[in-house]
Amino acid sequence: VIEAVSVEAVGPGERFDAGAGGEEPPPHRAVADAQVRMYADGWHEAGLFVRESLRPGAVVDGPAIVAEKNATTVVDPGWRATLTAAGPIELQRVQPRATQHAIGTAADPVMLEVFNNLFMNIAEQMGLRLQNTAYSVNIKERLDFSCALFDDRGQLIANAPHMPVHLGSMSESIRTVIERNPAMRPGDVYVLNDPYHGGTHLPDVTVVTPVYLDRADGRPSFYVASRGHHADIGGSTPGSMPPFSASINEEGVLFDNFLLVREGVLREDELMQRLGRGPW
Repeated sequence: VIEAVSVEAVGPGERFDAGAGGEEPPPHRAVADAQVRMYADGWHEAGLFVRESLRPGAVVDGPAIVAEKNATTVVDPGWRATLTAAGPIELQRVQPRATQHAIGTAADPVMLEVFNNLFMNIAEQMGLRLQNTAYSVNIKERLDFSCALFDDRGQLIANAPHMPVHLGSMSESIRTVIERNPAMRPGDVYVLNDPYHGGTHLPDVTVVTPVYLDRADGRPSFYVASRGHHADIGGSTPGSMPPFSASINEEGVLFDNFLLVREGVLREDELMQRLGRGPW
């Protein structure tokens, strides 16, 4: 939903006739009727001016608001409003506009497309490897899984065209693992399905792997993650997620930042203990 759109003309517009006298009155600084808070790329203290109380030649510097019975004129920071002799308010930029660049426009478009495809290919190959090595029908045939690549802060870099519902919240799972494991090591792998930390429902289990490329600070260079739907993750009924459950514990086993692999060694005993924990 678009709540507001700002449009700025960069060319000259038509000027109004000064009126019967033929000359504009001398400019004078208008006095605000009140002070209000106004949002324009941040919050500002702005003067509130009543249009009917302004005389021709009145000058209002932004941020300001000029209110009248059937309209409201917003004067953004860096702009000036002048009430002309003929009656209209003339808006003019008095401070140079800050140059802004859209994300990616400063990069070489050819190299941007090359790396875009390289990153996408990583996620696609992750998905193919997961599908080809899986035993579960959910993964192998239903393709209920997703794979993606994230930067060292947990922000999404690229994802394959898998399940959108998985990918929308997966970044939060990566950030949870990053925040809770400052001493992670190469070869570590973490598991998470907690809906309170980026998970969806409990059968969707996310596996997060840090990737190290010899950074000077010893931190991971990026992260890869996959999320797949499991047919059963425990709970009070087969298939998990009973509709009459009153707490999340009744829906299945909750994994929250569980260390699955330590330096390349699967922690199978600890995993089986975790899966077996609970009253069912």
